[in-house]
Amino acid sequence: MAIPHVTPTQGTLKRELKVADAAAFSVGLIGPVGVMALLGAGAASILGGGATWAFIFALVAVALVAYGFVKLSRHISHTGSVYATVGLTLGPRAGFLAGWALFLGYVTIGAGSGIEIGLFVTQLLKAFGMSFDPDWVWVTIVALALVVVLGRREVHVITRILLYAELIGAVFVVILDLVILVRVGTGTAPGGQTFSWKFLELPAGTDIGIIAAAAVFGFLAFAGFEGAATLGEETSNPKRDIPRALKIAIIVVGAFYLLSIIAQSLGYGLDAAGVKKFGGSSAPYGELAGAYVGTWLADILTVAATISLFAIFVGTLSGASRVLFALARDTGSTSRLARVSANGSPTAALSVVAVLALIVIVIERLTGAAVLDATFWALTIGTIALLVAYVLATVGAVRFLFFGKTGTTSKWQIVVPILALMLVLYTLYKNAVGLEAPYSWFPYMVAAWLIIGVAISFRKGLTANIAISLERMTSTPEEFGVDAAKEIVI
Repeated sequence: MAIPHVTPTQGTLKRELKVADAAAFSVGLIGPVGVMALLGAGAASILGGGATWAFIFALVAVALVAYGFVKLSRHISHTGSVYATVGLTLGPRAGFLAGWALFLGYVTIGAGSGIEIGLFVTQLLKAFGMSFDPDWVWVTIVALALVVVLGRREVHVITRILLYAELIGAVFVVILDLVILVRVGTGTAPGGQTFSWKFLELPAGTDIGIIAAAAVFGFLAFAGFEGAATLGEETSNPKRDIPRALKIAIIVVGAFYLLSIIAQSLGYGLDAAGVKKFGGSSAPYGELAGAYVGTWLADILTVAATISLFAIFVGTLSGASRVLFALARDTGSTSRLARVSANGSPTAALSVVAVLALIVIVIERLTGAAVLDATFWALTIGTIALLVAYVLATVGAVRFLFFGKTGTTSKWQIVVPILALMLVLYTLYKNAVGLEAPYSWFPYMVAAWLIIGVAISFRKGLTANIAISLERMTSTPEEFGVDAAKEIVI
C-alpha cells in the first residue's frame, strides 16, 4: 500500500549546548542529592545493612543498559531520545510505544519528586520553629508553577540551574559522608558505631529476587540518566558530546551514591537497632547531620535536598515536554505541541506535561495518602515505565549494533546488552509479581497506558509520518534496518 506523505509541522530547537550542559541535564534529571535523601532508607528497609547492594546491582545494570544508549547516540541525535533510537532500530510503531512509556516515566517521576518537596518543606518549617503547616499538595502545586516558569526559558538556562542545584547540595552531602566515615573509622561516632565491612553482608535468606526487588530503589536512583539524549537536537556536536555526557553522568552519580549509601549505613550502625532506624527514616540527612555534625548542617542538607528535588522536577518535566514535542512533530501533528517558542523551547508541550503532572498530584492527594506513600507510588509507576522503555531501547541496540549493516561493533560485545536485558526484565518481573496493594496495581496501570499507546499508534498515517521523519535524521537510514516504504498503514 502506498503511504500518504503527510509533512509534519517542523519545530526547530536551538543547537547551543556543550558536553557539560548535556551531562548537567542528565545529572540534574537524576537529582542524586534529593535521591539519597530518601531512597537509601527504602533500600535499607528491604536489604537491611546490605542496602549498598541495591545500588551496586542498579549501577551494574544501568551501566549495561547505558552501553546501548552510548553506542546508539553516536549515530542518532534526536530530541525524542528512546523514541527515536527504538523507532530507527525496531520500527516506527515500537518507537512510538517507547516514547509513550518514556513520557509516562518522566511525568510520574516528576510528580513524585514534586510531592517529596512537600515533605522536606514541612520538615524545614518545623526545624525553623514555624507554626505554619501547609498541606503537601499546596507546596507541590507552587513548585509545579515555578517549574513551568523556568521550563519556558532557554535550554542553557535550565541546564545551568540543574548543574548548580546539584553541585551545591553534593558538596554538603560529601562533607557529611566524610565526617561520618572519619568518626566511625576513629571510634568517635555518637552512637559508638565502628567501621565494619558488614555493610557488604546481606541478611540471612536474601536471594537474587530480594536484591532485585530492592534494586527498584537503585534503578529509580538512576532514573533519567538518559536525559542528555533528549538534547540531541540542542547540542552543538551531539554524536560526540551526548555519549560523553551519558558516561560522565553515570560515573559521577554512581560514585556519589556508593559513598553516600556506605556512609549512611555505617552512620546509623549495622546492628539491628541501627538498621531498623535507617530503614524507617524519612530524613536520613537531617538525622545523621544532627548527630555527627550539628543541627545547622541538618538544616542546610534539608534545603539542599529540597533544591535537588526541584531540579529533578524541572528536569523530568522538561524532558517529558521534549519527548511530547518530538512525538507530535514526527507524527504529523499541526497542533501547537509540534511547535517551539521564539526562544526555542517547546512551551505548549510543557503546558500539557504540567497539567498531566497536576492530575497525578491531585489524584494522589484525593486518595488520602500520606506524603511519603504518595511519593513512592508515583516514583514506582515512573520507574516501571522507564524500565519498559529501557527494554525496547536495549533490544533496538542489539539489532542495530550486531545485526545491522554498520559492521563497527565486535560480535563478542553482544553479551553486554543481553545481560542488561536479562537484569532489567528480571527487575520488572520482581516488581510486577507477588506484591501487595497498592504496589500490585502499578504494573497494570503502566500496562493500561501502553495499551492506549498501541491503540493510538494504529491511527492512519501515524507510523508512516514517523518513519519519514526519522529517516530524515540520517544520510544512511538503510543501516538501521528500517524500510519505511514497506510500513503498512492500518
